[in-house]
Amino acid sequence: MTEAKESSREEIAELVARAQRRDFQAFEALVAMHRAKIYALALRMIRNPSEAEELTQETFLSAWQNLPRFRGESAFGSWLHRICANFVLMRLRRQKLEAVISNAPDLPEPRFDANGSLLSPFSYDWSRGTEEKVLDRELRLAIEEATARLPEDYRTVFLLKDIEGLSYEEIAEAVGVTVAAVKSRLHRARVALRESINAFYGQSSRRSRTSGI
Repeated sequence: MTEAKESSREEIAELVARAQRRDFQAFEALVAMHRAKIYALALRMIRNPSEAEELTQETFLSAWQNLPRFRGESAFGSWLHRICANFVLMRLRRQKLEAVISNAPDLPEPRFDANGSLLSPFSYDWSRGTEEKVLDRELRLAIEEATARLPEDYRTVFLLKDIEGLSYEEIAEAVGVTVAAVKSRLHRARVALRESINAFYGQSSRRSRTSGI
């Protein structure tokens, strides 16, 4: 059998127990059962076959390394899906960061006279006020900190939906829960973040009033 759905829970549990005792043949059997689904998930999220294959390999390598810590609190397949989703998320965030850096405009070189004095300042768009830029930076940091404080289950769903744009169905498959559970976690995450943003603006407003006195 090559598909997990064709294998009984008892069979999978027995293979997991053997693999936790470092029986590599048992682990290979588990890989054969779940590989197709893990690859399909990675491909759906990353949309690149070669990267999906690489992420699938990373998922099973991590599973083998961390298998002694698997407690069976969730299905083995769900555990694999969460590992895969985390690897894909890390890859996507790194790619976005690299894209931002590579597309950032270069600042022009400053010019100096014969005595080494600066002739003109950097030609850069400072049309937006410094105070506005500071506010944007502080808001971004506040959102990042609020996101980091979310419970892991809520944070994962929020990132997959609102940052990566996955469907409810894809997220449910990735984290091994129902669509209803995904929607509930996403709602709670958004409420928590909204409260953090409201608190940020409240603090900013109080600072503005104080500085204007």
